[in-house]
Amino acid sequence: MYITITRQHLGNHFSQSAGDYVAYLEKENEERSPEDREHFFDQNNNQVSPERVVEEIDRNTAKLKKREPKFYALTINPSQRELRHINNDPDKLRQYVREVMKDYAAAFHRDREVTVDDIKYFAKIEHERRFKGFDRQVKENQPYRARIAKLENDLRKLERGEITGNARAIQSEIKQLIWDTPHKIDGVPIKQGMQKPGLQTHIHIIVSRKDVENKLSLSPGSRYIESEATLNGQLVKRGFNRNQFYDQAEKRFDTLFQYNRNFVETYQARKEFNTNPYGYFAKLMGLPTSERSAAFKILGKAGVQIPKLGIPKSKVELALKTIKEFKKAMQVARTASNIEI
Repeated sequence: MYITITRQHLGNHFSQSAGDYVAYLEKENEERSPEDREHFFDQNNNQVSPERVVEEIDRNTAKLKKREPKFYALTINPSQRELRHINNDPDKLRQYVREVMKDYAAAFHRDREVTVDDIKYFAKIEHERRFKGFDRQVKENQPYRARIAKLENDLRKLERGEITGNARAIQSEIKQLIWDTPHKIDGVPIKQGMQKPGLQTHIHIIVSRKDVENKLSLSPGSRYIESEATLNGQLVKRGFNRNQFYDQAEKRFDTLFQYNRNFVETYQARKEFNTNPYGYFAKLMGLPTSERSAAFKILGKAGVQIPKLGIPKSKVELALKTIKEFKKAMQVARTASNIEI
């Protein structure tokens, strides 16, 4: 499970309306029949119109300045393994979102308890993802695509009589390059914009910066986790505990759907990898045999190749070269935004 929280902005300015973002989230519905379209939903309603989403978010901005975000975008990205576990069921995902938003509210540190009833949000399920330029498959295919494009341009020049050469030889080289391209879908080399295979369901959530009464500011982007400050002579509580939110959101899924989460899928493991890759690798190698084998399979599907260097069993004797190669492989997978880990 991978969750992101972002502020919506255009260049140096924050979006003054949710209109463009809502229109972006409606793009997938354009290719679907009316009965197959996914609708916005909130804590109590399964079907909310895009127009209502824009209206309610845009009018809920009392006392916010132009340089302050009016709303935040949350994205919940279940892994394919998690999606398979719940049979990619949209009803279960809606149930999960409604529970997660309770954890979102609880992560705010305020003078009074913040509950989900204080949060104005609208969510939407999407089922497709497309390859982007920074995806590992696109980057590794790029040298082959560049050479193919050059040869195809040469063929056009041959047809126009601008250059001389052997068209059949060029066509043969193009065919070989396509064959050699490392990443393909049904024989077609992967490129930017192509639809990703497999289960790609994820959820976008638009959350107003202000509470439902348009009075209290609830910013998950606060740099303060939990603290107190003096405002107009009064001591006030502030902050949003992202670590608590991410951790609880993960546990919600496991509890709701009886999901047996592997070590490498956990939020705590991702944190440890970023702060202490040596400790992460040591814990990975110290897992019981069956769980370690499952972990390697998950990492392999994410594009992480475990170095075959005769890894010692003793945590103290972990090979430095092994850890460095493993860390490099993990960084490549994360740069490619792979949600399996």
